[in-house]
Amino acid sequence: MIKTITKIGNSQGIIFDSAIMDLAHLKVGDKLQVTVHQGGSVVLTPQKPVITPEMARETMKEIMKDYREVFRRLS
Repeated sequence: MIKTITKIGNSQGIIFDSAIMDLAHLKVGDKLQVTVHQGGSVVLTPQKPVITPEMARETMKEIMKDYREVFRRLS
């Protein structure tokens, strides 16, 4: 697939259509690592968020608190 670099405000960019976003499992707001190789190849690699055990624990506490009644009824 060939894409054209276009002017976006004071910058330049490439617009990805929804088919590319779906194939790459990307969504608006995702962060990409940009690597430029010798010869000019540009590689975009999605950066998945790092979730620490502490972050998971805190999130679970919030979910349990917010949905306490639902969990009680399900048990």
